[in-house]
Amino acid sequence: MSTEQDPTPTATREWRERIVEGRFAGRTVVVTGAGSGIGRATASRAVREGAHVVGVDVAAERLDGLADELAGAGGGGRLTPVGADITDDASIASVLEAAGGRVDALANIAGVMDDMSALHEMSDAVWRRVFAVNVDGTMKLLRAVLPGMLERGAGSVVNTASEAALRGSAAGAAYTASKHAVVGLTRSAAFAYGPSGIRVNAVAPGPTVTGIEVKVTTQFGPARLGSARGIMPAAVPAQVLASSITWLLSDDASNVNGVVLASDGGWSAA
Repeated sequence: MSTEQDPTPTATREWRERIVEGRFAGRTVVVTGAGSGIGRATASRAVREGAHVVGVDVAAERLDGLADELAGAGGGGRLTPVGADITDDASIASVLEAAGGRVDALANIAGVMDDMSALHEMSDAVWRRVFAVNVDGTMKLLRAVLPGMLERGAGSVVNTASEAALRGSAAGAAYTASKHAVVGLTRSAAFAYGPSGIRVNAVAPGPTVTGIEVKVTTQFGPARLGSARGIMPAAVPAQVLASSITWLLSDDASNVNGVVLASDGGWSAA
């Protein structure tokens, strides 16, 4: 049941969050990147919709105060904060331990940007760092939760792609390639595990207010990308993306598998 009703036509009002009470009651949801931006907004929403959220962030201090903040938010959920590096196998094990060995849903949100460099000016270091987090980290945690989901015959995963997974004009070469890889991983897993009751989807965010800074260190790539900025929609709050992600994670999307949901204000239609 939605806790807020608003009869105003969508086209004439600002977006407002509508919590669905009890949507994740009794479920454990792992959310990576939970210390800021889309990850924090998703962790907050899932807790308020009844989940036990294992909130993961490589910078543990970003999680300070989030559990206290959510303790009085209502909804019956709770947060277990875990400082962990999703590229590290030992850290992955600590996430599963914090979840009590059971993960009903996973939101793979942690990620890093590149420096907007084009291929000829990109360094090996940028390529390795972006792929380590965006691809290797996403794969490692997804791989870790699958055995339990297979045993129970149920589970839901949302990986974070990007507008850069849908076009070549949204980011640098490393980030764009990494997010295309996330889409491939998502579709492969959706096909493999769908018959076992496990849904794997991806969300492709457009411009979102997250506070993430992009350090531009090159010239050719950023200049070329700048020519495509005119069709970008306005940035939306992270809570808007959390709405898309929690919908995909929930039983409301029970017939959705292997989809890349563009939550981008129509940018991908341009």
